[in-house]
Amino acid sequence: MKKLRLAVAVIAAAALCPFMAKAQIDLGAKAGLSIPNLTSGSSSNPINSGWSSRLGLDAGIHAEFHLTKRFSIQPEIRYSSQGGKKDGNQGFAPTPEMAGAFQQMGQPVPPYLYATYKSEAKFNYLMVPVLAKYHFGFSPKWDLYVAAGPFVSFLLNGKNETSGTSQIFADDAHKQPLPFPAVDFTRDQDIKNDLKKANFGISGHVGLAYHLNGRSAIFIEGGGNYGFVKIQKDAKNGENNTGAGVVVLGYSYRIKNK
Repeated sequence: MKKLRLAVAVIAAAALCPFMAKAQIDLGAKAGLSIPNLTSGSSSNPINSGWSSRLGLDAGIHAEFHLTKRFSIQPEIRYSSQGGKKDGNQGFAPTPEMAGAFQQMGQPVPPYLYATYKSEAKFNYLMVPVLAKYHFGFSPKWDLYVAAGPFVSFLLNGKNETSGTSQIFADDAHKQPLPFPAVDFTRDQDIKNDLKKANFGISGHVGLAYHLNGRSAIFIEGGGNYGFVKIQKDAKNGENNTGAGVVVLGYSYRIKNK
């Protein structure tokens, strides 16, 4: 399957090369806000659920190859913030000390315990989308466009930051307190090795550009991305997909005219 995908990519690139060689080319840079969250289709693992959006940076560079007046291909390299946050009741796997306490009491170690604290998962990726872009071009100065296409991404780092002190409970409803002292959850964990190193998915946006002159333009884009891969290596740590809404401002300059 990998060889087939590689062959398709090579054939597609070879087919496009003659068109790209004759194309007008714009180079651009953009930066703005990423609003990521973690999603899951399964609720059996309490670590999967309860995530809400956090804020992060999205920035990148691109080359746009204008194949026709309306249609272009735009490969990009982007720094993409992903992750999510929780604030309140949440499940977690028992620590070795807690597991030892259960064993000393002659009780089975539960897969998850519950407490009230804050956590924020921060994942940063190098994302490489290849977008097909359609320009509506409703005036000489203004250009409305849409773009969409696949991406691959590579994990740069992954951290889980937690804070707060809480009593520990055996149940999600907090009706079964455990005979443990309150736990301070304040810590900063590097969890990069618990995450898969690569992802792939789909990215897209709607944009509006204003042409300053014959070669340069400023633009604003709003869109998002979604990863198809469950990012955790071990399902006990969750089974989540990455995704983010993105708003960016940018500048482009035409380096080659036909």
